[in-house]
Parts: sequence; structure tokens; C-alpha cells
Amino acid sequence: MNKKVVSLIGTLIISLAACGPSAEQVATQTSAAATTTATSWTKTFTPTYTETPTLTPTLTNTTTPTETLTPSYTPTPTFTLGPTFALPVFTVKMQAHCRYGPAKAYLHAGDLYPGDTGQVWGVDKMGRAWLYVKLDKYKYPCYVAKSVIDVQGDLNTVVAAPPLYLPQSTLYGPVQRVNAKRIGNEVTVDWEKVWMTEDDDRGYFIEGWFCQGGAYFWSAVAIPNQFTTTYTFTDESGCPFPSSAMIYVVEKHGYTDPVDIPWPAP
Repeated sequence: MNKKVVSLIGTLIISLAACGPSAEQVATQTSAAATTTATSWTKTFTPTYTETPTLTPTLTNTTTPTETLTPSYTPTPTFTLGPTFALPVFTVKMQAHCRYGPAKAYLHAGDLYPGDTGQVWGVDKMGRAWLYVKLDKYKYPCYVAKSVIDVQGDLNTVVAAPPLYLPQSTLYGPVQRVNAKRIGNEVTVDWEKVWMTEDDDRGYFIEGWFCQGGAYFWSAVAIPNQFTTTYTFTDESGCPFPSSAMIYVVEKHGYTDPVDIPWPAP
């Protein structure tokens, strides 16, 4: 290609370039075209709201239930009552004494008058001649001779009287220097005198088990005053148990501690 043709073509290209739109126009047009294209590509999205239902949860109670204990049943025992015995009652028929023991040798515990009443609580195990009673007018029991009362009731339903509990004296001491000597079947006991005021003085008291006619029996003896300091008993051989005795000092309030008598064997 010759130079003229080339030159002509270059001139033509420059002329065409000069006739085209400027750079600003090209930019504006490009922006507008982009906006149009974007508008055509943009879709209007209207969200569709689907309501999710509110669920009310069903609660499962996992709490361990409180155990209600059934109470253990303890059966009430059934009592079978035995026969009921009414204690014998009595009425005093003559003036007499109620005493601390089953013999006249015991101290006076209370006065008895005709018409006095009470209950029989026990019988004298030595011979049933004395009864252990509770008079309605006294708060304490005592012994009364069966011969001075009228009993209503069966004495066979009454138990033996309890052991004696003599009232205690603390004003005087027990006897001293007690001795006993045997001559054949006679045993003589002696002791040292214990001084007491005249008002208090009730002497001495000896009780024991003795043998006579092959029988072993109990006896009680009251020595009347402090000045009598000897007493003789009849005590034989031939009984299955040895004889024995005790001596007390007695004043109006009660008895001192007893002292054993050194009883000589037959």
C-alpha cells in the first residue's frame, strides 16, 4: 500500500473519531443504560408471611410423687378379765385397839369403837386370829383381833398379810449386853437397862420362833417397862428348825433396831 492510501485512511479515522460523542456523553449514556438494565433485572419481592402456630407445650410431670405411707396397724390386745373378788368388809362390835402387829404385845396404832367400818386386806399367816385391815376413818392399815369385829365376806379370798413394818424410834438406842442361859427346857434372857423418860417408856419387846411339844411356833412378848430386864421362855427340843429371838427397846413413838438374842440350843 502506498503512502497516500495510508494517509487517507488515517485521516478518515480521525475524522470519524471527531464526529463521535465525547467521553462525558459516553459515561452518561453508559450509566443510564446500566440503570435501565438494572431496573429491568430487579424484581419486586413481596414476602409471603406464613404464621407459624404457637405451640402450647404439654408439660410432662417428672416430679416423683410423695409416697403416702399406710400406718402400721398395731392390734389392741384383748384382755380377758378374771373373776373379780370384792374384799370382805367388817363392822367393829366392841371397843378395842388396832395394833402395828398381829398380837396384843404390839403398840397401839388406833382406837376402835362400835360401828367403825373398814375392809379386810389380809389375814395373819400365824394363825388367822388377827386380820390386816384398813379402817375407813384411818389413812393407814393396822391389825385387829378377829374376835372384836363382824366380817361380811369370804376371808378365803384374802391373801396373807404383808411383812411387818414397825414404826421406827430414833430417841433411844438398842439394848446392850444381851445374854441367854438354858436350864433344861427353860431359857432365861437378860439385858442391860435402857433409860427412857416416864412418858416415853413402853419397856421392851421380844419376838421369836420357839419349840414346844414338837411344834415350831411364833410368839411375841411385851415387857412392860424399862426396869424389867429379864424374861424366861419355855423352849424344847424336837423341832426341825432351831429356835431364835430378837429384842427391841420400845417407846411410845416406835421401836429401836432389833438385837439378836444368842439363843442356846437344847
